[in-house]
Amino acid sequence: MNSVRFRLLILALAPMVVLMPLLLFLGMTRWTADYDEVLIANVESDLRIAEQYLSRLMVETGDDLQAVARSVEFARTAPAGFDAFFEDKRAALELDFMYYVPRGAVAETWPVIQSAAAGQGRTEIDIFSGDALAAISPDLAVRALLPLIETEAAVPTDREVEDRGMVIHSAIPVTLPGRDGVLVGGILLNRNLGFIDTINALVYQEGAAGGSRQGTATLFLEDVRVSTNVRLFEDVRALGTRVSAAVRGKVLGEGRTWLDRAFVVNDWYISGYLPLTDSFGEYVGMLYVGFLEGPFTVAKRNAFLAILGAFLAVLLLSAPVFLLVAKGIFSPLERMTHTMFLVQRGNLSARNGAEGGTGEIGEVAGHLDDLLDQVQERDEELNVRVAQRTAELQQANEKLEETFRQLVMSEKLASIGEITAGVAHEINNPVAVIQGNMDVIRESLGDQGDAIQTELGLVDRQIGRIQTIVGKLLQFARPGEFADLEQTVPLGPVITDCLVLVNHVVAQSDIQVETQLEALNEVRIDPGELQQVLINLILNAVQAMGPRGVLKLKTEDLERDGVPGVCVTVLDTGPGIPPDRIDDVFAPFYTTKQAEGTGLGLSISQTLIQGAGGLIRARNRAADGACFEIWLPAAEQEDPPVSRTA
Repeated sequence: MNSVRFRLLILALAPMVVLMPLLLFLGMTRWTADYDEVLIANVESDLRIAEQYLSRLMVETGDDLQAVARSVEFARTAPAGFDAFFEDKRAALELDFMYYVPRGAVAETWPVIQSAAAGQGRTEIDIFSGDALAAISPDLAVRALLPLIETEAAVPTDREVEDRGMVIHSAIPVTLPGRDGVLVGGILLNRNLGFIDTINALVYQEGAAGGSRQGTATLFLEDVRVSTNVRLFEDVRALGTRVSAAVRGKVLGEGRTWLDRAFVVNDWYISGYLPLTDSFGEYVGMLYVGFLEGPFTVAKRNAFLAILGAFLAVLLLSAPVFLLVAKGIFSPLERMTHTMFLVQRGNLSARNGAEGGTGEIGEVAGHLDDLLDQVQERDEELNVRVAQRTAELQQANEKLEETFRQLVMSEKLASIGEITAGVAHEINNPVAVIQGNMDVIRESLGDQGDAIQTELGLVDRQIGRIQTIVGKLLQFARPGEFADLEQTVPLGPVITDCLVLVNHVVAQSDIQVETQLEALNEVRIDPGELQQVLINLILNAVQAMGPRGVLKLKTEDLERDGVPGVCVTVLDTGPGIPPDRIDDVFAPFYTTKQAEGTGLGLSISQTLIQGAGGLIRARNRAADGACFEIWLPAAEQEDPPVSRTA
């Protein structure tokens, strides 16, 4: 416990054992928060798609009615043939009801009908009572009827059935010759499974193909599910179940959109609830989309366990590696200790010899041998002349004791100096081991390492921090780590830096890199973000080409819609992008590297470029390979750009 070996081991490993778990915890906490924000952003986007589909269906309903209201066929149909005419049109347009009200007979209280009577067509979502539906068609009343199922966490109710109907309600003014009134039509949304399944298919295409986002969609009349693909059991839809009181209070009570995790019937979902209003402006229902939280929770847990396992592996490897590397220090010290032990036992011929080490420790061992030689010589002289030179022996003994004290002090000072000088160097040993093992991990994982690039990057940044501290100890200068968030950037140096950063990847394959940097304009963007985008495109191109190919980077000044700018083109000779998936490459979570990539690289790149006011697009080349083009507006300059050849 008191050995130098043990103390140095504790000194070397203590920062990693104490600080690294804390840094890992903070990093994973931040990453988890960012990951959850991405999920919420996804469900918000899904909700917008569902809302747009519902709005489009309402617009199409109004347009279809307007086409009938203005048709020559309607103008020529006698009133006696209205029922047959409207039944044919209703069936053709896939409406649930259609009827004509002469202007003199308009006595409806519905705002959509009043608006049409005033000459303005209107389409809204309205709630019809059971009697109102029965008056239109008994079949509609039967379709709308839903028995209520007791649902945990819902607002208590004494009602046992829901007989009201949620209807897309449209009314169009009729101004044909001989026809003056209102044409009314609509679609009943209760049990309208085709409508809700279409929304689910639009929003969660990858879920239908077996992707990680397994989503559901629902239409609520107030808090009752009247149309849904949420399953109560395997083959039974959860019609008649109700939403929780918390969601109802926020969405229907406050009229606010819900974007959060929520328990839906029998599982947790990342959910979005959009309030729906009727023609009276009251909140009467909700549109819901959401996807299972479970797969993403598992992904987060697996990422955390992988980082924790890597940390423990590095920790377990660090101790033996440290001891092995430090053997050059410990062995000479132990040899000198053993030599001194033999001398103390009376063996004055014991020496360190060639095992005394090199450097400062070797010099101390040599001095010790020299001193022992002197001691031995003096001891022999004293033994021969012990009787005659007692006084000289006494002086020699005193000198020997003084020399020995100096030797001990010299050894202590040398050890302290060596430890002080070697601490900074020895810190580098575990750091080098960590960095080396990180490289081994990356090489071993290959493309599969893309899924944990954030965590590997976190480890790299912490290694850089340790190296910075060691660098300060060794009096090395290091430039600052932060720059302005937005700078006027020439593209040539940024591309050159990117090629330097990815050189170790490119060098592993027979890939030729060609550059054609002709742009004179500069752009305004965070250079780190631009570098992130370019490195992502370059690495994707290298991975697509495999063992050999040609990577070409080109810049040129290019106006777009009269705006000067710069176009950066990244071309490769790989297999290209499948034509049927070229529109999906920038979609979140789309990836061709199954179980390896997150599918967020190009999506994040698009966000960064659009944030700088630019555009990014992908296409296939005429020959083999893919082409990614980035256009950024030129930065405003007081003076025109100077030619590179000037």
